[in-house]
Amino acid sequence: MSRERLGSRLGFIFLSAGCAIGCGNVWKFPWMTGQYGGGGFVLLYLICLVILGLPCLTMEFSIGRASQASPVKMYQKLEKPGQKWHFHGYMAFFANFCLMAFYTVVTGWMFYYFCKFVIGQNAGLSFGAMITNWKVCLIFMLITVVLGYGILCLKMQNGLERITKIMMALLFALLLILSVNSMTLSKAAEGLKFYLVPDFSKMIHSEHGVLGVIVAAMNQAFFTLSLGIGSMAIFGSYIGKEHALMGESVRIIALDTLVAVAAGLIIFPACFTYNNGNVNAGPGLLFETMATVFNHMKGGRLWGSLFFLFMSFAAFSTVLSVFENILACIREIISDICVKKGTLQEGELISRPLGCLISSVIVATLSVTTALSFSLWSGFVPFAEGTGWLDFWDFLVSTNSLPLGALVICLFCCFQFGWGWDNFVQEANAGKGMKVRNWMKPIFCYIVPAIVIFLYIYGLITFPWK
Repeated sequence: MSRERLGSRLGFIFLSAGCAIGCGNVWKFPWMTGQYGGGGFVLLYLICLVILGLPCLTMEFSIGRASQASPVKMYQKLEKPGQKWHFHGYMAFFANFCLMAFYTVVTGWMFYYFCKFVIGQNAGLSFGAMITNWKVCLIFMLITVVLGYGILCLKMQNGLERITKIMMALLFALLLILSVNSMTLSKAAEGLKFYLVPDFSKMIHSEHGVLGVIVAAMNQAFFTLSLGIGSMAIFGSYIGKEHALMGESVRIIALDTLVAVAAGLIIFPACFTYNNGNVNAGPGLLFETMATVFNHMKGGRLWGSLFFLFMSFAAFSTVLSVFENILACIREIISDICVKKGTLQEGELISRPLGCLISSVIVATLSVTTALSFSLWSGFVPFAEGTGWLDFWDFLVSTNSLPLGALVICLFCCFQFGWGWDNFVQEANAGKGMKVRNWMKPIFCYIVPAIVIFLYIYGLITFPWK
């Protein structure tokens, strides 16, 4: 059976950007910016995207396109006999489940707030009341899982690619409308100054320290691009060799950054205008603060509905993309078992609907932990007081799987004990567009791994364990 293909280059760019654009941009990036000092954090985040994100994304796309396989099998096709790089493929597969174990719940929160604003029940909305209501969290998480895998039951071009194109087009339209509206608010200038003008004194005197802010910026860059866990490699496996991959990476990072920055352009002027500049609400910033903002704004119900529709599209685009990654892995793993048992022929895959059913059951089961984390299962405190299942899954993904996975991909692509620099460059440069040059080799092979290792170790040392 030939591998499924995307119908167009635009479909690849939108799908890959959709995987990157999500809760990392519209939920996590704004509250981290608020907690880590505003404009200084934004500048460091952009630097991390260029120095770390661009090389790692290009390498991950290259592995995917060269192998034409899911993360669990891509290393097996490219590694030399006797090597064990494929172990990371299974780690990446597990990390995708960890990501969805909390991501589906947060996406469900977006859907819930959107529904409440649409039906006019936004006046009494409370983030605390929502997350402690286990029925609400559970129901909207299940809606996210069922809707996501329902779409993926269709063929690639008719399902995932078509829906993502529509969602991304609507997302950018909503982005423009909401950004323009925020610019007209009375204290927009104050919000924009906090957000866009770096004030490094805030980092120096921050409780996190300068290095702590840099570590947060690096982790956020990896989180927002979903790097290191094969989520991008899978889309590389669905495209041809008409275009070089570094140029495609630049376009995807640009779209991802546009949405992240625009989310701040929407949120911070509103916070300074209607909420006295309170930007330190943490994970609840998007929900608690913005609901208060819209409830005090003229036409707030309409703007709130549009805002949470925008947030829902952004979050759900990533859900679909990571679900596709999990689905591809599940189909290949189970198909290999069936081939060995003789129920499938070599090269055949189990059907998409069957793969979706199996994947959805596993994802939903893991996601129950986060859905009940603030209510029935609030007794689980993995780290400092106030942490729960969401923090546990996020620690496995953001603090560990993403940076370590990116490091493994760098080493695999750069050195002869892996796939090797020449093979990587040949694959990355196939087609028209921006090329990887030999003068970039020290950046890709030495600077990026050294920075990741240093910041990863520092992040573990300074992590608030208790």
